[in-house]
Amino acid sequence: MSPSFTQSLICLLVGITIIIILTARYKIHAFFALLISCLVVGLGVGLPLDNVISTAKDGFGNIMKSLGFIIVLGTTLGVVLEYTGSTRVMANFILRKVGERRAPLAMSLTGFIVGMPIFCDSGFIVLSGLNKSLADRSRTPMVIMSVSLATGLYSVHCMIPPHPGAAAAAGTIGVEYGRLILFGILVAVPAAIAGYVWARYAGRGAELVSAGEVRKAAASGDGGSNADGAAGGSIADGAAGKIAALAKPDPGKGPGVLLSFLPVIVPIALIAFKSFFSIEHIQNVPGLAVLLSLGDPVVALLIGIGLAFAGSLRWTRVSVAALLGDAVEKAGSILVIIGAGGAFGAILAATKMGDRLSHTLPLSSLGILFPFLLTFVLKTAQGSSTVAIITAASIVKPLLPALGLAAGNGPLLCVLSMGAGSMLLSHANDAYFWVITRFSGLDMKTMLKVYTIATGFMGVTAYGMVYILSRILA
Repeated sequence: MSPSFTQSLICLLVGITIIIILTARYKIHAFFALLISCLVVGLGVGLPLDNVISTAKDGFGNIMKSLGFIIVLGTTLGVVLEYTGSTRVMANFILRKVGERRAPLAMSLTGFIVGMPIFCDSGFIVLSGLNKSLADRSRTPMVIMSVSLATGLYSVHCMIPPHPGAAAAAGTIGVEYGRLILFGILVAVPAAIAGYVWARYAGRGAELVSAGEVRKAAASGDGGSNADGAAGGSIADGAAGKIAALAKPDPGKGPGVLLSFLPVIVPIALIAFKSFFSIEHIQNVPGLAVLLSLGDPVVALLIGIGLAFAGSLRWTRVSVAALLGDAVEKAGSILVIIGAGGAFGAILAATKMGDRLSHTLPLSSLGILFPFLLTFVLKTAQGSSTVAIITAASIVKPLLPALGLAAGNGPLLCVLSMGAGSMLLSHANDAYFWVITRFSGLDMKTMLKVYTIATGFMGVTAYGMVYILSRILA
């Protein structure tokens, strides 16, 4: 007997509630929260247990097939850039061009560029030392410097692959990575500007804090325990600690500016180039098909990793093995969350949840607003942008026809809208919130006033940009 709409809707709401409570309240890893929700929703609508398990396995495997290599290689690229000191070289180059008088702008630009291949929490930890010293030299309040850096990193983390949320949503909804990167950057730029402008405005008159005071607060504070547990767990502290212990790089040394930027620029350029062409249209152009094959995300990221390794001559068998091992460990926690999200989506597809919702709710009038609001609610409730967008993508996929987003640029706009929603709001249940707090020596009140409100402006600005694109690309 087929379940009623009311029964299906109740099961879906219970499943979402379980994810939120387990990750936000009890700090259970998101993998187990999603897996439990799969069982609750599947059994709740009357699917046999063996069907629930086999469907979840298929969903897990399908998402791994499309994203596994990308997440591991993207994580590896970020870890190698941290190890070689390329991130610091890029930051110092941007600072020289912008000038110390515009130090907050320099850190915002640095966050945006460095954040393309590096997760926002790791990027903030790696750049926190430079951020502190620059705040001292420029006599700029730490809150302005830290939030400028944090929002620059955060803007790309929520919008573009290989960051796990955007990559998983693209794989689930069916969006070409190259186009998502190009349009994701286009949306992320005004979002980063909004975060930077609010940081400058809200941080005016804030107390100057010396780098020594910040280090003392970071050493004695308990923010790390919160970050480690919030919303599926942050692995940034452990990863950064391993890299620091392995490398201990000399701050005065590092690769040249060109070698530092190439591992970021080349993969993005290759992927973007491929997105503008198709093999069918260039069969008679010698060599172009080979060049397009380099734009496959897996190949492009491998090239980026090779260029990143060229940034150091200090490689040994031990250091390479330890670095690659750390990258795989870091990616592993992300992969199991993405896999569980794929399993949850497969369960929802098997229950025909999308058909029931689309026939009952007036979704056609909502369009891109629905995925934005859904992701916003999930993000604010449980804290993790990655979990929010993965869960939202699983729910939204079967609703694309009803939302009018199944054809043309609809799937792309849907993923961009979910990325905008995943920015709102970063507060005390977000691991990244505590990373910023701990490594900047800022108190909770200041963080909520400046950083949390900044993420609100960022999300609204990003959605506004997506709406403009929806009118242009329609």
